[in-house]
Order: sequence, then C-alpha cells, then structure tokens
Amino acid sequence: MASTINHDQQHQDNETLDATTPRTPTQNGSPTTTTTLSALIPPSPTSPNTLRKVALITGITGQDGSYLTEFLLKKGYSVHGLIRRSSNFNTQRLDHLYIDPHNSSKALMKLHYADLADASSLRRWIDLLRPDEVYNLAAQSHVAVSFEIPDYTADVVATGALRLLEAVRSHLSDNPDRRIRYYQAGSSEMFGSTPPPQDESSPFHPRSPYAASKCAAHWYTVNYREAYGIYACNGILFNHESPRRGENFVTRKITRAVGRIKVGLQSKLFLGNLQASRDWGFAGDYVEAMWLMLQQEEPDDYVVATEESHTVEEFLEKAFGCVGLDWRDHVVIDKRYFRPAEVDNLKGDSSKARRVLGWKPRVGFGELVGMMVERDIDLAKREKVLVDAGYMDAQQQP
Repeated sequence: MASTINHDQQHQDNETLDATTPRTPTQNGSPTTTTTLSALIPPSPTSPNTLRKVALITGITGQDGSYLTEFLLKKGYSVHGLIRRSSNFNTQRLDHLYIDPHNSSKALMKLHYADLADASSLRRWIDLLRPDEVYNLAAQSHVAVSFEIPDYTADVVATGALRLLEAVRSHLSDNPDRRIRYYQAGSSEMFGSTPPPQDESSPFHPRSPYAASKCAAHWYTVNYREAYGIYACNGILFNHESPRRGENFVTRKITRAVGRIKVGLQSKLFLGNLQASRDWGFAGDYVEAMWLMLQQEEPDDYVVATEESHTVEEFLEKAFGCVGLDWRDHVVIDKRYFRPAEVDNLKGDSSKARRVLGWKPRVGFGELVGMMVERDIDLAKREKVLVDAGYMDAQQQP
C-alpha cells in the first residue's frame, strides 16, 4: 500500500518537487501522494529495470492508455505515463496497476506531470527517461466537443503531436547512439465522408476539428519519418470501445443507460443520429496492433479495424436486448446531439495489418456490447444502493 506524506512534508516537497510529484491512483478510495524522484536518476547497473524496454505513453489515463499499459507490463516493459495536472483525480483506470514507486523492484509503471501544450516538459521527460518506444495517445478526442473548443483541440491534437515529434527528434539529434520508435494514434474520423471501405490509400476528408487535427498529426508523423529518418508509425484505428470507455461517448452512454434503466434509476435516453454507422472493435485488441507496428523492421502506417460496420440503432438493439428491453420505449431523439457535419459510414479495410502484422480482432461486436452492458449493470446496481441509502438523488436523470 502506498505511504502517505504528512501535510508539513507534503508542503515542503511541493516547493521543490512539484514537477515530479504527480498524484497517484487512489488506494482504498483515498488519494495518496508519492514522489517519483527516482525517475530522475538513471538506473544503476544492478537495477532490475536495467534490461527492460522503456515505454513512454501520453494519454495513459485514458481507455487505450490503460489497456496498453497492461499489455506492455505483461511484455516485461517499464512503463512511464505523462499526465496533466488536475485538481481532480482521473487515474481510476490505472488503479489496479499501481504500485508505490518506493517499491522500486515492483513499481514498473510511473506517472509524471507533463502536457502536450508544454514542449519543454516533453523534451525533459524524454531526456530523463530515455524511452525505447513512445506512444502518443493523448488528445481531446470527443468529436462533438471539438466543434465547441476547436482551438484547444487543434493545439493539443495537431500541434501537440508536432511538439512531441520535435522532442523526439531533438533528443535523437543530441544522442546519436539512441533509437526511439514512435507511435501516433490516428483515427478513422480522418476519412470523414470518404466512401467505405477505407484503407491506407483512401483519401482523408475530415468532417470535424478533431478529425482535421488528427490529419495534421498524421502528416507531421509522415514528414518526420521521411525528413529525419525517425521510426514513426501512424495507427489509423477505427472506433474501439470497452467498459472503460468515457461515459460521454455514444456506446458507453447507451450501455450506461441500459444498466440504470434496468435497475430503475433512469427511464429515458437522449441521442442524436441513429443511422450513423461505425466499425466498432474492442480497445484491448487494438493496443496489441499499436505495439506490433513498432516491432517491424521498417516503419509504416496501418488501418486497424474489424471490417464490420453497425449503426447506432443496431448497437441499441443489441444493448437493450441484453436485458430484455425494447430501446424504442426509452430512446428520445434530441437534435442537439446532431453534429454540424455528419460522418455517415466508417468501415475499415485492415487487410494490410492482418497480412504484415499478423493482427486480427478477437472480440466480436455482440461480445463487445455484452461485456459493456454487463459492466454497467453492475455499476448501476452499486449506484442503486447509494440512492436507496439516500446518498444520491434518483432524479438526476430523467
């Protein structure tokens, strides 16, 4: 269990170690504060981490970041994640992986403060951690929200990727004996209105500030690969979901509502375009493809997809069907959830990834929806206990 610094010591440490003392995941519901000063000191020749590959992940607290961290730890990596400073803890997806960094022989995941908007922090951590692989997963990744905060989306998604690439390039320039392999998380949203199926040669036609920013990040990655010889790959991942998906994404919004409706905490679900069609896969499968891209002899770009497309209405049918309910009794169309520019149909052709990487999805559409509904029913039951005990307002949702 993590040791907690007392208030006087914490105040003193914050004056000198603020940049290297991120809040760590909660333990038994209580947040703890631990220093990661050891991350600043190169491992000794006898350190158990000396022979381990080192991975640096931006966006480690997100859905993909947590699954990728699990995957890399099982592969024997030492994993470092960059997180933004926030007054609220958002490390819950990593709680089950957290080990106090003072337990240096077992703590193979460490978190550090940085931001894609702060180039100096990116270069500093690359210099200090000397990673073998860098995975850029961080983004303002909500398409609808990108219409509301386009400047921020472009700065983090597009220019943030450029800052990270430049940090890698300048580090390699100053350390010619070093090698870093870089992964850039792309998105099927980049294809936009391009007719399906979409593969690596399909033209991009982005339909949102988020998608346009991802296109910029994609081409920055290609440019740094061609101009500087950096081993840099773009993974163009089609929609990938899981029980860890954020609750404001449509798939999780649906399964969350199914759980709450089933236990009587909610009666209505408000959605937008039900005819939008997407190629939905399981995030846990897709992080393996990210890793495989960086294990090849030459860097390249790959589409990762299930090659099946389903509408939002089909997702509703499957999710509500898991609990014996008819979605038509509960779903209300709200025009505020329609995008200014819709993307009608995304369906990937991942034949290159299957042929070159030997990758293929393991979890099918029905199994994916089922695992998400099962998780959210369990969550709703726990919520119901709090409501019945008077700790939550049952009328928060219509």
